[in-house]
Amino acid sequence: MALPLPPGLTPPEIAFLCEMELVTVIPRQRLEALELLGGPIKPLNPPHRTNIPLWLALLLKRQRRANILPPPWLSTHSLTAILDHETEHAETFSPPPRLPPQPSNNTLPFSPPFLSNCVVDAAPDALPYHWLELGEMLLEAAADDFEDPDNVRKLLRGLREARMAKLRSGVEVLDAAGGFKMNGVGGMEVGEGRAFVTGVIDGLRKIAASREQQRRDRDRDEMENGYSGTAGDYDDDEMDMQ
Repeated sequence: MALPLPPGLTPPEIAFLCEMELVTVIPRQRLEALELLGGPIKPLNPPHRTNIPLWLALLLKRQRRANILPPPWLSTHSLTAILDHETEHAETFSPPPRLPPQPSNNTLPFSPPFLSNCVVDAAPDALPYHWLELGEMLLEAAADDFEDPDNVRKLLRGLREARMAKLRSGVEVLDAAGGFKMNGVGGMEVGEGRAFVTGVIDGLRKIAASREQQRRDRDRDEMENGYSGTAGDYDDDEMDMQ
């Protein structure tokens, strides 16, 4: 009998979805057009830049048939600015990329790979939804395409620690309804913190339910005994007897 799966996506599943993101490559060899499930891929002609899915870019990189251009937000300058923002604003996360204007027919889906947040023309001052897993994949497979891969890796590690600490500290303001803003939180961060946050919320809900049950039991006992006062009245009676 198979064990039940935990709620939500696992980190490997989140990384698999990240491979749908579009990235920019510079082909080193000519490649004919491809018909894929996600849509056709135009012919790759060196040295013209082309946006292709991450999984295909990693495959071509391993075959030494293309170089991957890191997105602007994955540079040391941009990561340093974003890390400074995360440090200065202890209660909020850095803002996510701005959504493109939606057409009048409302047919544009706002989800990868339809948002070009990881191509070379992406915004340099915002972390996309799959920033963590995409950065780790590119540093693992295409470190030679970065100007300073060691510093980028260190900044990514610092960003991850700062944002996860902020996510954990946010449970201090959680109530039974789960009031906590998570605007700008990435996919891998949600997956890693899901068990911790949901466990805290479930615990708070159980405590609130127990208190509510105690209040109802007290009200029922008071009605059965013919007394409808407050707890403060008991204290006044005890003081008079003394």
